[in-house]
Amino acid sequence: QIQLVESGGGLVQPGGSLRLSCEGSGMRFSNFLMGWYRQAPGKLRELVATITSGESTRYADSVKGRFVISRNDAQARVSLQMNSLKPEDTAIYYCKAVANRNGATYWGQGTQVTVSS
Repeated sequence: QIQLVESGGGLVQPGGSLRLSCEGSGMRFSNFLMGWYRQAPGKLRELVATITSGESTRYADSVKGRFVISRNDAQARVSLQMNSLKPEDTAIYYCKAVANRNGATYWGQGTQVTVSS
């Protein structure tokens, strides 16, 4: 049974930083495209960043230059370093795994990030 568990969310002031982590279990982590998505109140879930098995990355325009996604397959972990946070980054952040072989998709339960003074 594949599980994804996010951690690292919280309350931070504008301009601050947070680091989110997502740990996977029940899966060969290296065989998955990993990503972070977010959903703000009243809005659709949107892509934040993704990283392939070969460590190619992709970012939403709104976070380019501020967020960095990375992965450690040995630890079955994907991380999101978030810098220069803005109030509009406030959302629930979700970890997503997509199997390279067949596209099967898995989501974590989400972690709340609130950027406020």
